[in-house]
Amino acid sequence: MDWGILVALLAAAVQSGTPVLFATLGEMLSEKGGVLNLGVEGMMSVAALAAFLTAYFTGSPWLGFLAGGLAGACLASLHGVICVGFLGNQVVSGLALTILGLGLTHFFGTPYIGLAAPGFSKFAVPGLADLPVLGGILFRQDALVYVSYVLPVAFWFFLQRTRPGLAVRAVGEMPAAV
Repeated sequence: MDWGILVALLAAAVQSGTPVLFATLGEMLSEKGGVLNLGVEGMMSVAALAAFLTAYFTGSPWLGFLAGGLAGACLASLHGVICVGFLGNQVVSGLALTILGLGLTHFFGTPYIGLAAPGFSKFAVPGLADLPVLGGILFRQDALVYVSYVLPVAFWFFLQRTRPGLAVRAVGEMPAAV
């Protein structure tokens, strides 16, 4: 049996899931801190547009990654100011940010449909990339995918084994106690 197509499909799924994992970890931190964030989709959309445009115009995927993170952080900060600073409704704010993010992305991104920005180079982990089936799926990826293998464990360690992580969880469980 030829595993080539299945390996390529699963490798693409791992690569495509990496941005979702990054957003999920950010959302998890927000939820652990007691803030419901329904605006993640809008934040991801704006971050993707900022990353694409920056990478396209500068030719640097790393600058694009940084710009995407900053754009997502700006919208997340706006959500935090509305919900925590002004005691706004978290559901309404999150949904409004989703609609705003998707609208901004459509408005500003439409002229760039069909264009390609430079991406990250893939590299194989020596030894592990030669493993049957799993090597091609997990160990022939770009740097961000490899970072995504470690980040969930780092987030778990932060939340469960550090003093600041305990503070985040405590605030999320009972804000009045802090």
